[in-house]
Amino acid sequence: MRRILFGLAMAGVLAGGAVAAKPGPGTSTGAGTVFLPNPVADLQNQSLTDQKDADYAALAPAYHDVGLTNLDGSGFLRGDWAEIVSETGDPAYSPTNSFRYRRDDDRFEQVMAYYWITEAQKYIQSLGFGVWRRPVNMEPQRLRINQFGIDNSFATTHKDEIRLGKGGVDDAEDAEVILHEYGHAIHFSQNFAFASVEAGAISEGFGDYWAVTVADVVSPTPDAPCVADWDAVSYTSDVPHCLRRTDEDLHYPEDLVGRVHADGQIWSRALWDLRQRLGNVTADTVILEGQFDFAGTTMRQLAAATIAAAERLYGRSVARATQRTFAARGLA
Repeated sequence: MRRILFGLAMAGVLAGGAVAAKPGPGTSTGAGTVFLPNPVADLQNQSLTDQKDADYAALAPAYHDVGLTNLDGSGFLRGDWAEIVSETGDPAYSPTNSFRYRRDDDRFEQVMAYYWITEAQKYIQSLGFGVWRRPVNMEPQRLRINQFGIDNSFATTHKDEIRLGKGGVDDAEDAEVILHEYGHAIHFSQNFAFASVEAGAISEGFGDYWAVTVADVVSPTPDAPCVADWDAVSYTSDVPHCLRRTDEDLHYPEDLVGRVHADGQIWSRALWDLRQRLGNVTADTVILEGQFDFAGTTMRQLAAATIAAAERLYGRSVARATQRTFAARGLA
């Protein structure tokens, strides 16, 4: 997110000592309420504001009921690809796997994190990763919600967690913040080395790109390249509200400024251009494949690895299109 740092079980006892009912063994589906991907992008309403977590009338059309999948049957938001391990307030629990809350209830953010991480991993697997290609972060992603009371989110290799912050619009209310952090977790899982400032910028750029590509697959909105429209309302005065964009007209190396979030927009623009040229399925498959075991050097070297992945997976024609796309941004 804005400043990335690299690097209870609940017994369910009710009043009177009765043990809370749980879904039956193997009950892996449920229902929840989420934003798709956030109210500003969904409703195309730039006037929405946080209002201290209030659930006010203008937000009502932004709530969507969705199916929750891959749950472990415990009644908590734990499953094959996401696991809420700690949170502010009560852990979300339902004996019927029904998790319908609004944003004035902290449990809403737990549902957001579970749903969007699970959908992201399902999308990865739909591209063949973990099926006939090497897996990419194919494990329950640990998630901590609002743990530090500060407005910052980050992925960390410590306990292999994503920690989502609080303040302004709480970060887990915006799917693109959640997905951005999952982008870093993907890099951790792929043996991506954070060995240089450019490597950090690549990871920030990929996180932004990953946020918009998955959001566009799950719930398309008119201005897809705008990253984290809802989270950004607390920090931006210009409209549209965007934390960053993936379609800035930037070129390597002259637009490098030595700041990872700014420089990352060079990389995210190249990835966005590749998606526009190849379509999301081919582009995202090539992008993910090219990142394995990156040594953490330069954007041009990762671009070369991505071009090689395109040829290996799809042949010379796609490789040439990939090369031309990177060359247009000074990366090949």
